[in-house]
Amino acid sequence: MIEKETYSETVDSHISAAASSQADMVLTSLRQIIRAIDVQSKKLARETGLTTPQHVVLKAVDELGEVTTRQISGHVSLSQPTVTLMFDNLEKRGLVERYRSTTDKRIVHSRLTEQGQAALDAAPPLLQDHFLDQFGDLSKDHRDHILSALTEVARMMGADELDASPVLTIASPPTAQ
Repeated sequence: MIEKETYSETVDSHISAAASSQADMVLTSLRQIIRAIDVQSKKLARETGLTTPQHVVLKAVDELGEVTTRQISGHVSLSQPTVTLMFDNLEKRGLVERYRSTTDKRIVHSRLTEQGQAALDAAPPLLQDHFLDQFGDLSKDHRDHILSALTEVARMMGADELDASPVLTIASPPTAQ
């Protein structure tokens, strides 16, 4: 004998279907965001040979002037060792130069070279710049709502404990050595 579905089972199945449909829409939006970041990162690399974090570091040096690694690290929310490695690579490419302070030899400053400024000038605008412009135009309540929702999504995906900076980029695949 086939049992009739109870009202509560019918409601539960509809809620589950609706939640599943909404989850699909959320996941689709997340994939669109990831794809937009990937497309932007590839465009930047193709046009300038820079990764997004390298571009952000160059832009910070341009904005802050002659600075230390510690100052850049704090400004771009990346660790000092990461910024030091970036400076090593950018210096090898002639985009920045580092020099010791004349007043305290322990301090090393960095500044853009002409080639670094040219690379920065030739770079397309970053995706996060566009986002920041639009996000800033929203009301505080709307911004708070977006922040709360995305924080909850990160928590649901188990990503809330991951170390992350506000730099939108896709990690480069490991290179064979």
